[in-house]
Amino acid sequence: MSDLAVTVPAMAQWEALGTSAVLVVADERELNRAHAIVQRELDALDRACSRFRDDSDLARVNSQAGRTVKVDPLLIEAVDVALRAARLTGGDVDPTVGVALELAGYDRDWSLLEQAASGRSEPSGPLRVRALARAGWQAIELDRERSTIRIPVGVKLDLGATAKAWAADRAGRDVHDATGCGALVSLGGDISTAGTPPAGGWQVHVTDDHRDGPGAPGQRIVIRGGGLATSSTVARRWLHEGRAMHHIIDPATGHPAAGPWRTASVAAISCVDANIASTAALLRREEAPSWLADLGVPARLVSQEGEVLTIGSWPSQEATREEEPLR
Repeated sequence: MSDLAVTVPAMAQWEALGTSAVLVVADERELNRAHAIVQRELDALDRACSRFRDDSDLARVNSQAGRTVKVDPLLIEAVDVALRAARLTGGDVDPTVGVALELAGYDRDWSLLEQAASGRSEPSGPLRVRALARAGWQAIELDRERSTIRIPVGVKLDLGATAKAWAADRAGRDVHDATGCGALVSLGGDISTAGTPPAGGWQVHVTDDHRDGPGAPGQRIVIRGGGLATSSTVARRWLHEGRAMHHIIDPATGHPAAGPWRTASVAAISCVDANIASTAALLRREEAPSWLADLGVPARLVSQEGEVLTIGSWPSQEATREEEPLR
């Protein structure tokens, strides 16, 4: 039997970082090795960057706010990525929203919080959640050479807006470097690809919540490379003090974001860049379509009423019936 006869895609799926992890490799013979590589990457990220592990480096930084804390270089890299996101979005994607998330009730791992999820109803009445301190991302003191971080008293970091997408990029690249075959890594629906895709490309179902599966309302597209990210105010929701909350915090108010869009999906050169743009799009409200168009990235916005707006080279609903690819 020739090599071509056994070079077919294979997939593994498991739970990690409080969400679903999916790995697809273009060659089934490399699945076990690739799986081990991705697991090592995610375990290292969890030890460095988890807000919910008392022994993580991030937890130490948050518990010692006001002090300079020496940390693993991996956390330095992760915070550097978060600061880049803040710079690129003018502070819309800000890692200093940890206190606001806790006040909104997101104070434990999602797997524990999910049992109190509210479904998809919108909060009613005025929100009372507000962070007591909003120093902003500029207040983070990061020393890359000494591998130290200092945050102001009253501030807590949360890297949820960038860390998983960044981890997907790292894991996909590591798999490709080690195996030579094409790889797709999805963490919570944020997707990174590396290497040559299988014949026909990587087929992806884009929807409000990746957990809903391929039968949920949405759109099937094909990507050939790069990254794809979806941010949504309906994917992670929970009840807090009788109100429906979600995890995308507006740094300007300290409240869960509100606006015309419930979901934003973006394709970019990397998963982390796609995720930065998709998160910021929800926070930019009515300005999101023109902002995304100016960036030149393919995007898909879904309104609160379920109307879909596609931007740039994102294929229309009709085009995807013919599996038009995103390149």
